[in-house]
Amino acid sequence: MRLQDFRGAAIGQALRPNVWDIAALILVVGALVLIVYGGEQTTAPLSELELMPVSLDPSNLPLYALRTTLRMLLAIVCSTIFTFVYAAIAAKSRRAEMVLIPLLDILQSVPILGFLTFTVVFFMNLFPGQVLGAELASVFAIFTSQAWNMTFSMYQSMRNVPKDLEEATRSFHLSGWQRFWRLDVPFAMPGLIWNAMMSMSGGWFFVVASEAITVGNTTVTLPGVGSYVALAIQQQNLSAILYAILAMLLVIIAYDQLLFRPIVAWADKFRFEQTASGDAPTSWMLDLFRRTRALRALTRPFAAANRMISNLRIPLPRLSPAGSGKGRPSRLVDALWIVLILAGTAYAAWLTYRYLSASLGMSDVLVVIGDGLVTLLRVVVLISLATLIWVPVGVWIGLRPKLAERVQPLAQFFAAFPANLAFPVFVSLIVHYGLSANVWLSPLMILGTQWYILFNVIAGASAFPGDLREAASSFHLGGWRWWFKVILPGIFPYYITGAITASGGSWNASIVAEVASWGDTHLQATGLGAYIAAATEAGDFPRVVLGVATMCIMVTLFNRLLWRPLYAYGERRLRLG
Repeated sequence: MRLQDFRGAAIGQALRPNVWDIAALILVVGALVLIVYGGEQTTAPLSELELMPVSLDPSNLPLYALRTTLRMLLAIVCSTIFTFVYAAIAAKSRRAEMVLIPLLDILQSVPILGFLTFTVVFFMNLFPGQVLGAELASVFAIFTSQAWNMTFSMYQSMRNVPKDLEEATRSFHLSGWQRFWRLDVPFAMPGLIWNAMMSMSGGWFFVVASEAITVGNTTVTLPGVGSYVALAIQQQNLSAILYAILAMLLVIIAYDQLLFRPIVAWADKFRFEQTASGDAPTSWMLDLFRRTRALRALTRPFAAANRMISNLRIPLPRLSPAGSGKGRPSRLVDALWIVLILAGTAYAAWLTYRYLSASLGMSDVLVVIGDGLVTLLRVVVLISLATLIWVPVGVWIGLRPKLAERVQPLAQFFAAFPANLAFPVFVSLIVHYGLSANVWLSPLMILGTQWYILFNVIAGASAFPGDLREAASSFHLGGWRWWFKVILPGIFPYYITGAITASGGSWNASIVAEVASWGDTHLQATGLGAYIAAATEAGDFPRVVLGVATMCIMVTLFNRLLWRPLYAYGERRLRLG
């Protein structure tokens, strides 16, 4: 009885709330109330959007910021689920990789207006007369600006798992399911988290296009920071734009402190190295929940369920890792698979040709190819400049965890800064000094996408094993030798992931950057983004399809001819372990 009394007292002590439980409970309840309140707005009839149009009154910004944040959080959840499934299949199946990775190149190159052109009507017909249909269209548009770089990051990590860790999973006889949760996901976690932060910021970059939607005769304006910015630009209200920037800054600080900083501190235990991290990242939010008593006890059943699920020996099919030479795949099956892919591609190309040839001619094709080459030149120049600037900066930050903590919210803010907010400055300077829009609108393309390179380099430098740094120090490697022999090979796979997504993002951003407006002043640069934006605004679907198809082809060829060979080189020659 005494032992039972002791156990009962211990359980009661574990369940007894402390002061940290009260603070954590306030935060949890407050977050749930905000989510429920924001979610209730999506059940309203569509007519309420016309009865209560977006207003530039700053008192409405807290509600607008809440609505935008909830859309972005829902999109990031969907992006995470998509990433786990898509990246795992692409990394483990050589034949699936032949389809999925080129398809991912195409998807990241499709501009957000290209998705909106065909999805707005679909989602609004799915929930006719309800705000929910428009909300889902907006969430899907934000999803398309978040998912691709996260998927590339996890795919790259799973392809570069150290060989000694792979051998350890085989010696422990882990099933494919157990290996995924015990090795692949933990190893991919540092890079994935930095890319998730970049994805949240990338959602802000396209928030104007996703909330103030105009496709032909269909116009939908959802309450949010993006639609607030669109109205401020239309009315040339500079003070409203400053209010929007302040609201964005506060929201970014909030989700950095409440969401991403705790995840970064928690994920530090997944760093791959034999020596302990010298300066582990910290989070007051994570420390708060670790000090709670009742809340931690209540989460134990969920932790036990998670362990039980991850330990299941699910008989998954044995897929040989992409690129491995094991298993000697059947040449006949490979040939049939390639024929099937080519047949599907040819059929899709034939359908596209039939649709376009009915209303467009060869002159239209030549025009769009010329515009595409102009945009390609901008992308190459801007990515080169971003690489020269941000790779050294990212390495310097990533090797200093304490500095990375301080820089993280600042980098997120700049990455989230929509190009539209820079329109007043750029348009005014171009008009005042009579500058060329073709040259001086170009920096807007890289304004939000250069951060993909910075974030991935920071992730690579942060994950760089400390024991390898100590080995380089013991061999007295310094200066240029240290850069070319130690750190650049170590971060190379991460840089390629960032460069691929930055390149695709720059193409995507061209629809915003090559067309700039400030009140009644409209500037347009020559390029494929401006071509697609003009066709979308006019509701010219054949030209939208032609522009999107041309952009997809150019991005895919660019990736196949440049980035993929570099990716394979890094995987083959610069893999840890």
